[in-house]
Amino acid sequence: MIRTIALLLFSNIFMTIAWYGHLKNSSLPLWKAIVISWGIAFFEYCLMVPANRIGYLNGINAFQLKITQEVITLIVFAVFAVLYLKEPFHWKYLVSFAFLMGAVYFMFKK
Repeated sequence: MIRTIALLLFSNIFMTIAWYGHLKNSSLPLWKAIVISWGIAFFEYCLMVPANRIGYLNGINAFQLKITQEVITLIVFAVFAVLYLKEPFHWKYLVSFAFLMGAVYFMFKK
């Protein structure tokens, strides 16, 4: 499970940069942002696909993999948005995150 989570974490770092990194440089032509994002996203896929395969082969079902990936995505995005994009972090985001953690709890509950 640790290997799966580590791969999901790193893949989401690449994907967050690919999807949102260009927002700070809006002077970059859109087509260039797309091409650069595709290049970055390639590395995301090189990590995400093995993460899902390893997790699935080790007993994590597809629903559990997806919910885990979404929580990791939101953690990575929150850090990225606050530190890189300088977006404010509101209390309502914490409440939303708490509900998602509830979803994770129920997803893994036997």
